[in-house]
Amino acid sequence: MNLYDVVELAIDLPEKGLREGMIGTIVDVYDDPQAFEVEFDDEDGVEIALLALKPEQLRSKR
Repeated sequence: MNLYDVVELAIDLPEKGLREGMIGTIVDVYDDPQAFEVEFDDEDGVEIALLALKPEQLRSKR
């Protein structure tokens, strides 16, 4: 996964208002430990959440 890739959330995160299958965009990549800052928006483009997630919490949408 790389910067600006579109990804799918692989788990539910109810405390963040996110559910499995939601689509987000990688906006930053961290190397140590490997993680991705992912932005999730609603259908109007309004940000729902911006958080760091581990690779196993995401699925690539390629």
